[in-house]
Amino acid sequence: MRSRRGGCQSAQIQITPMNFPERHSWRDFDWPLLLTALVLGGIGVLAIRSAAATADFWLQHLVMIGVGLVPCFLLARIPYTQWLRWHWLIYGLALLGLLAVMFFGVAAGGAERWILVGGFQVQPSEFAKIAVILSLAAVLHHWPIKYFSQIWVGVGVMIPPWILIFIQPNLGTSLVFIAITFVMLYWGGAKGSWLILIASPVVGAILYGLHTQPGGDPFLTLWLLWSVLMGVLAFCCLSWRGMGVMTFTGLNLLSGQLGQLAWHILKPYQRARLTIFLDPSQDPLGSGYHLIQSKIAIGSGGLWGRGWMQGSQTQLSFIPEQHTDFIFSAIGEELGFVGAAAVVVLIWFLCLRLIMIAQTSRDNFGSLLAVGVLAMILFQTLVNVGMTIGLAPVTGIPLPFLSYGRSAMLANFLALGLVESVAKHRTRTTFFT
Repeated sequence: MRSRRGGCQSAQIQITPMNFPERHSWRDFDWPLLLTALVLGGIGVLAIRSAAATADFWLQHLVMIGVGLVPCFLLARIPYTQWLRWHWLIYGLALLGLLAVMFFGVAAGGAERWILVGGFQVQPSEFAKIAVILSLAAVLHHWPIKYFSQIWVGVGVMIPPWILIFIQPNLGTSLVFIAITFVMLYWGGAKGSWLILIASPVVGAILYGLHTQPGGDPFLTLWLLWSVLMGVLAFCCLSWRGMGVMTFTGLNLLSGQLGQLAWHILKPYQRARLTIFLDPSQDPLGSGYHLIQSKIAIGSGGLWGRGWMQGSQTQLSFIPEQHTDFIFSAIGEELGFVGAAAVVVLIWFLCLRLIMIAQTSRDNFGSLLAVGVLAMILFQTLVNVGMTIGLAPVTGIPLPFLSYGRSAMLANFLALGLVESVAKHRTRTTFFT
């Protein structure tokens, strides 16, 4: 398990439980974690009420908070170690749900991401995140990473659902799976240098792609330097030095053409989303419209905001479907910098509690569960907030607990229930590095 000091060492933390009785009091819940999530959900209700004043999305959001609390408390009461027996079953059910989308999916916005269950639209990819966190935590619990080759076992857990989600197509959620996997692999013992090597062809493909754009000649030199640097890193960090240098230098040199192939696999609107944030004025009435209006809304909020349900951009619906992926722009306009900063601080505190639970878990499985949920929430927050202010591509990733989405809200509370179980059933522990 990753040491508290961090770094690229794969040293393990051995956790020795002391003989204290199991506890089952309601006081043993991590109430700061749960209450923070509820406060964020309450802010989401107000923001959705303002962003979609003519619909009842805010009421549905409120109802889903109440519905989500039920499985959250139920999961918290179940010892999380029980899922070591059932994680592959849950993983299989998640894959079946993703396969069902391919054959019975409901199309919207050029993608099939939902299936109808009892008259409700359910997004299986949201629940697949929980299944991957469970299975990856179980795998790394039984086989902590000590060698580079062991990384591929963890990556293999992520690949099947990732492929099924990518071809829906759902680029944003597929990126969430990659972030979860990399963070959990690092926490499970993988060296940071190993993960950089694995991700390096993607960086190489991006650099080569930028080279093909007008005025991109400097990126060709950067691409070549990056390929050489990855060879040097492989020589320093891998035991099979010669083969490692050839493998990762070659992969990065080939990444340019592979990147061009992957670029053409993407849908036209996905390619536009990935590039338009660099200059949304290229298509102000098309792909760049959402981003331009979002930046105007957030900028007009000033320090204290225009007041709840008083923002012109929000009330006049300049941002389509603002109650989902662009809910942060409504918060920024109507609550200003102070309100937006408060939301960021609340999410930061939520992540802090998750780290504390991960560090005090009585075994690796519980620690990895908490870290997986942390990676999911943190990555979605960074990308969502980044895209609303023009610092990240528009990828359709919701803001946890604030964006409207019934499946996403329920999945978030399921994740909290698992983490609450880790916090509730932990015993006092002694750490030895």
